Amino acid sequence: MDMKTITDLLAQVDLRFVTYVGAVLGLLLVFEGLRQMLSRTANVEQAKSRRMRLIQKGATTEEILKILKPTEKRSFVERLPFVGDLPVVLRQGGITMAPGAFLVTCFAAAVAIFVVGMQFMGWLNALALGFVVGLFLPILQVRMKRNERMNLLVKQLPDGLDLMARGLKVGHPLNTTLAAVANDMPDPIGSEFGIVVDQVSFGDDLTEAFRDLSSRIDQEDVHYLATAIAIQHGTGGDLARVLNVLSRTIRDRLNMRKKVKALTAEGRLTAAFLSFIPVLIFVAMQILTPSYYGSIANEPEAVPLGIAIVTLSVLNALILRKLVNFRF
Repeated sequence: MDMKTITDLLAQVDLRFVTYVGAVLGLLLVFEGLRQMLSRTANVEQAKSRRMRLIQKGATTEEILKILKPTEKRSFVERLPFVGDLPVVLRQGGITMAPGAFLVTCFAAAVAIFVVGMQFMGWLNALALGFVVGLFLPILQVRMKRNERMNLLVKQLPDGLDLMARGLKVGHPLNTTLAAVANDMPDPIGSEFGIVVDQVSFGDDLTEAFRDLSSRIDQEDVHYLATAIAIQHGTGGDLARVLNVLSRTIRDRLNMRKKVKALTAEGRLTAAFLSFIPVLIFVAMQILTPSYYGSIANEPEAVPLGIAIVTLSVLNALILRKLVNFRF
């Protein structure tokens, strides 16, 4: 194949098509990188927790605390509206990505989607698509991952307390039982208790370390544990018995949550159906019969009625969610 033939082939290539293909491939790379950063999981054979992985890399106790323990000073990201709690959410979700880097990645993805979308749709639709796919969905995924990790930690907590209680009954000191939980149990409880062990080893008071654990996790059952440790540390008593009672109480609460979830399953499904059916009908009508709503879009009553419909739909979803969700 001579140079002239190659030149003719290149001249026939549509540059816009090449641009679109490159943009799509770039978006796929961005989302794949973001997905991998959000779904990092530890290999059980390599390490039981994030803390153990850091120890394997030769990190000192001070370095581990600096990486895993949250800082007291609020960063610029924490002062932003709507995303101010993102550093806490990322930390509770076990995601090591910096909040600033996460937001920059999401913003870059949103801009790329907006630029590509403008070639196929109006700028307003492209802007909405970029916001939803580039910003809203990643943040929603992070929050779902945080909730999943916190729920898993609460489920692991009774087993961790039983392990501590058995160690105390055979005569081991509290620090040794904490280290056993940190070394023998997987994430997330292994990493979190490992931070407590490292804080105590670094010179922090035991009650202060558990108070930090309670504020870092922000779960009611962990608050109970921190309070029990603080009371026992100040007044003395049989800590093993306290841990056994607390473990049994947490298990009973978890069983009660499962029963409530089973009893309210029908109500939650009905609430989801009633909340999403107006949106689904609107989208279906726009696809099947675009002129159905377009014929009245320019009417003076269209905007107030649209605002009223959206407001009532949101109130309906909030009220139904309140009816089928119980806090106890």
